[in-house]
Amino acid sequence: MKFPCLAALFLVLPLSLHAQTGNDGAAPPDAEESTGNTEESQGPRRFWQANLPGGHYMVALDRISSISLHDYLLSDGGVVVTEVTVNTNGRVIGRFYHLEPVTDSMQANGVSRVVERGRELIERAGQRANTSLHEMAQKTYPSTTHAGTVEYRILDLPDLQQLYGSLRSSWETGRGRKFAIK
Repeated sequence: MKFPCLAALFLVLPLSLHAQTGNDGAAPPDAEESTGNTEESQGPRRFWQANLPGGHYMVALDRISSISLHDYLLSDGGVVVTEVTVNTNGRVIGRFYHLEPVTDSMQANGVSRVVERGRELIERAGQRANTSLHEMAQKTYPSTTHAGTVEYRILDLPDLQQLYGSLRSSWETGRGRKFAIK
């Protein structure tokens, strides 16, 4: 008599889990997700938003015309840029980027020490000015300042990749999401 009850339980349990997670096995859309320095949760319907150390960005999902994740080398600085762009039907382009000196990937000891010393000096200057200079977008006026472009610097490449994943998922599904870097 116990066997049919157990069999029924094993048949009903997967259906119950399926109803909670959907057919792809993902967590429900309102579930909180946290990975390392990032958090993601359900957001307002029709919008994707990001709370970042450098500010806040919010875009209507139906206004996004394209998104991209790409790398390029700055010819004048020896810096590899990994960038996420959000193009909209309006005038504003959102840019989220991570900078990595070419020397970081080359592991040249002497040059790497100089780059690290430069980072320390920037951080110390930011502490004296009571700002986080290393978290701010870097621009050279007027060549990198463009009307209609908002920019955010992301310090850790995995955080930028998580941001892109959140944005892409939200745009593809049409579900509003809140993404944050702690």
